Amino acid sequence: MTSVPNVVSWCDVQLTKDGVGICAPSVKLDNSTDISSVFKDKDKTYPVNGMATQGWFSVDFTLNDLNNVILIQGVYSRSNKFDGNLFPILTVQDMVSQVKPPALWLNIQLDIFFTQHNLSMRNFVITTSKSVIIDYISSPEVGFLRSIAGRVSPTKTKLIFRFMGKDVIEPSTNQTYGSLLKNLTFIKTFASGILVPKVYIWPIDASNYLQAYTSLVSDAHKAGLTVFAADFVNDVPLSYNYSFDPVAETLSYIDNGAFSVDGVLTDFPITPSAAIDCFAHVSKKSSGQATPLVISFNGASGDYPGCTDLAYSNAIQDGTDIIDCPVQMSKDGIPFCMSSINLIDNSNVATTPFRNLMATAPEIQSGTGIFSFSLIWSDIQNLTAAIASPYSSSFKIFRNPANRNVGRFLSLSEFLALAKNSSVSGVLISIEHAAYLANKSLGVTDAVLGALSKAGFSNQKEKKVMIKSTNSSVLMKIKENANYELVYEVDEGIRDATNATVLDIKRFADSVVVMKKSVFPTNLAFLTGVTDVVTKLHAFQLSVYVQTFSNEFISQAWDFFSDPTVEVNSFVMGGEIDGVITDFPKTSGSYKRNKCLGLGSKTPVYMSPVQPGSLMQVIPPPALPPAQAPYPVLTVADVVEPPLPVVQEATAPPPTGGSTATVPSQQKSGQPKLPAGIFLSSLALLLPTLFLL
Repeated sequence: MTSVPNVVSWCDVQLTKDGVGICAPSVKLDNSTDISSVFKDKDKTYPVNGMATQGWFSVDFTLNDLNNVILIQGVYSRSNKFDGNLFPILTVQDMVSQVKPPALWLNIQLDIFFTQHNLSMRNFVITTSKSVIIDYISSPEVGFLRSIAGRVSPTKTKLIFRFMGKDVIEPSTNQTYGSLLKNLTFIKTFASGILVPKVYIWPIDASNYLQAYTSLVSDAHKAGLTVFAADFVNDVPLSYNYSFDPVAETLSYIDNGAFSVDGVLTDFPITPSAAIDCFAHVSKKSSGQATPLVISFNGASGDYPGCTDLAYSNAIQDGTDIIDCPVQMSKDGIPFCMSSINLIDNSNVATTPFRNLMATAPEIQSGTGIFSFSLIWSDIQNLTAAIASPYSSSFKIFRNPANRNVGRFLSLSEFLALAKNSSVSGVLISIEHAAYLANKSLGVTDAVLGALSKAGFSNQKEKKVMIKSTNSSVLMKIKENANYELVYEVDEGIRDATNATVLDIKRFADSVVVMKKSVFPTNLAFLTGVTDVVTKLHAFQLSVYVQTFSNEFISQAWDFFSDPTVEVNSFVMGGEIDGVITDFPKTSGSYKRNKCLGLGSKTPVYMSPVQPGSLMQVIPPPALPPAQAPYPVLTVADVVEPPLPVVQEATAPPPTGGSTATVPSQQKSGQPKLPAGIFLSSLALLLPTLFLL
């Protein structure tokens, strides 16, 4: 349903005790079924390729025995919520008649094992080929392929030799697969193609980085062999070179300027389908469609330490439309770019002598920190940047360790100079904690306006200037002094906003940033539906930008097939958002250039948005996650704030000898949310749109 029209369906064939061929990923059925619960004491130990292996084997059960056995999710990192659907084990004939695949691939992994149990895989394949069209037959056993080479039609059925690990011994020749790889002319005598682990083509070193590609594909093609690459899986960490983007990985095998494989074996067919049909052979100079606006999140912070020169320069190279600068203030009043006011989050400050500046600021955050306003700019410049890995503690998924501490931090003036002389269409400047900083004699809004004016951004139209804040008081002050696009950020999940609230937002903002869950709410990582938020904001002519889009599969709902491109496409095509804020701007930039956009009714299924809630509907009722309370409705009281306080005069000039260990005063930082005195009459609500596959 999500693949190219000529997709080939793969079946790992196992034989039952009565010689029936079934589709199961392993001869050990307990890896993929509930057989251990149905036949509790029927496990046995057999030699499999010379190794004693314990489990519930297909050879010990008839097809009738397996009628009460159901398929379950055998990969524990994937959701088991669908196990209760009682999916039966399919025979090869069942798979063909029920699924009706465009093409069929049978993989025979253990012919010798079945022979040892007096079962003939050769007879099964030859007999099946008379009633079912088998397009491909693969096996890692030379002897099996040679035994059927003359018994199946070479014009109808292609025989493919499957390579295992290079040090593994092929049982019928007693040679390693690495040795057989050097004799492709021998392989050609009984097979028309080879199936190899993808690392045979693009090796990966011990640090998970790509090495130079091998000559395997060109060598095999010269020998007259087609080449298929295996092990394409979205929900495992890919080589760091791919920035967690499985589309980028597929493209490296089919669109690299040097070679192309003839096919890929994948658990997630939507990804190579889109890569092959939509992303391959697209000019990198193509500007793509206008939407979504691609806005960086601390630059290309998925690959480099955020807000550094390298994060920004690579975001520009990656096709970002808008580069962002979250402005912090140093003790001596220099505005600079850093994602957090707490320097510990982005640098090595805690391991330097400045660790004695550890302090508390409960108005800003819980716990202690070393804050930007405690150090002068020259000291901050000398700190070592640190890449953010938001999924390292819970999931041990780390971002680009080779770039863990590269790059230098930029002042706001340096950032603006970089943007002005680059290809980006504009900048997004974020301002937070303005009231707190005013009480510390630091005027961040004035500093930003001054830097923009000095850099020549105040009287030009070539570059868009966007200023974002969660505080309406900040945007009101900016509006009184300059004419920039003002962006209001809603930093909590919401399901809607009252008409009066949206009208109030329009007084000080031109666009709104919301969280992903405010568009597509989730429950245990399953999409539950679509809110009215985007529809409502659009009805009042407010643009909607959504954050934060990351490439790590763990950051995405199950519905998106562990593919960041599917997620972006669903928010753009289905959620109708205007822009994405992302720490991996290369993925969204590539998405804008793909060939399958703007096709209307001709849009292929693999580039159609997912239907929110569709997977939830497949979960059996007993396995459904508990219902969650709905997100709140944004009200006027959530938005309205008093004006920013006047910046307090400094009691003493900044010290010239460096930063000191002054503890921040306990001033109130945020602005209290005040109810509006007048509520406007309600406007008619627009109906939410339902987006179907």
